[in-house]
Amino acid sequence: MDRISALRNVEETLAALESGETDLASAEERVSAILRTYATNYDGDLAAWRASGDPPADGLVVLAASEREARERVRDLVDAPDARVSVARVE
Repeated sequence: MDRISALRNVEETLAALESGETDLASAEERVSAILRTYATNYDGDLAAWRASGDPPADGLVVLAASEREARERVRDLVDAPDARVSVARVE
């Protein structure tokens, strides 16, 4: 899914919420699904990587071009440069 498609799908979800065609919880679920699809089916040089290791890094998913870059992004996000972190590509 490309960025424009993702944004269009989010816009449609917001319009449905505003018109009363859906409720907030359903809209949140739909937007979460759109984001997850965008991240795991990214059209570009990046891939989704899931972290495991020390909390709070465990379970985070980031987009990165390589395993090394993914580990660095996770460590930066949790502000823990020395955290034990491994990453696996999300397929």
